[in-house]
Amino acid sequence: MKPRPLLTSHLLLLTLFMPSPATAQSKDRALEHARKLLESTPLIDGHNDLPWEIRASKTAPRDVAAYDLRTRSPKHTDLGRLKEGRVAAQFWSIYIPGDIKDSGYARVQLEQFDIARRMIARYPDRLAPAFTADDIERGFKHHRIASLLGMEGGHAIENSLGALRSYYDLGARYMTLTHNVTLDWADAALDSARHQGLTEFGREVVREMNRLGMLVDLSHVSPATMSDALDVTEAPVIFSHSSARALTDHPRNVPDSILERLPKNGGVVMVTFVPAFVSPDVAAWDARLQEQVKGVKASVTDTAQQTRLVEEWKATHPVPSATLKQVADHIEHVRKVAGVDHVGIGSDFDGIDSTPEGLEDSSRFPELFAELIRRGWSDTDLKKLAGQNLLRAFRGAEATAARLQKIRQPSTKTIEELDGTRPST
Repeated sequence: MKPRPLLTSHLLLLTLFMPSPATAQSKDRALEHARKLLESTPLIDGHNDLPWEIRASKTAPRDVAAYDLRTRSPKHTDLGRLKEGRVAAQFWSIYIPGDIKDSGYARVQLEQFDIARRMIARYPDRLAPAFTADDIERGFKHHRIASLLGMEGGHAIENSLGALRSYYDLGARYMTLTHNVTLDWADAALDSARHQGLTEFGREVVREMNRLGMLVDLSHVSPATMSDALDVTEAPVIFSHSSARALTDHPRNVPDSILERLPKNGGVVMVTFVPAFVSPDVAAWDARLQEQVKGVKASVTDTAQQTRLVEEWKATHPVPSATLKQVADHIEHVRKVAGVDHVGIGSDFDGIDSTPEGLEDSSRFPELFAELIRRGWSDTDLKKLAGQNLLRAFRGAEATAARLQKIRQPSTKTIEELDGTRPST
């Protein structure tokens, strides 16, 4: 029979190119190791935008009951996938856009607190409100996801330290100093540098956050703002969702010069999964897209035609893919430059439209830890990455607040008093 040699050669090729049973078993062992590890130490994710996703739902906007987390959600996060991902604590982002003009920021900010708090209260068997590092460990002990709130963007305080304190009382335990818009007192990474960092009022914001025990979050701010905040702060800072600029030259990432300062401060960079922040190819594509959008808006006034032209460009220029391995590379770079005590994880799930291959949703955290296990990471270092580093920084902020509240009253300083001019409108 003549076909037999051909069949034999095909079988030989399959044998050569299929992973060996030993290799497959090794990969399974790494994943099983990761899952077991995350059952013994709390995994803390620094940033998830689910409250805004609920607000923007196309079927039932703002309806916490309709956005049922006991079923599979439209994007990245629900109770089943959080459980599969071994998530022990989650900072839910209380995000509001920096360009809301209808009624100021406070109304929308308070609505986002309301959505997040109602979401947490709706699932008392699975989610536990959390305000302290001890609350995180208590939730982990009782198999409930410790749910913390983090404000994304200092525009929400509307240049008021009283508003800042009120948001802390509502549960905010970090505030990202800016989002993508430069403020009257702080420069953003993706906007113009009007102040070359923080103004004196911006420094007072950091000092008051230290006094409250609110973590200073330096994701989204310019490198000069990062540097100024590190000069002023008496407590550890965090980057709730940023990656390493040395690997992907994106303005939202953290330069090595800042990473080198973290050991003295005690802060933590929570490496994010945003494709444009972890993949140079995606970052380059994103930059080209922004140029295309800018050019279209400059030459075409009709918004429908603008959208059509941009979509046509995207159809002929498909976006590259980011990968789990690239996220692991960023984690290893932060460990190399800042040290293993200063790296964590901040996914940005539900705040991104695409995800790295292998990190498609909140069920996939163990796969990332399995990759690091294959790269030789010890259990001791993996536990620091998972959550121990964030817990240490959080406790550092709490200890700083306890000390400062004995010697400082709440600040009543105003931006006019400290910066000398009326803020821009």
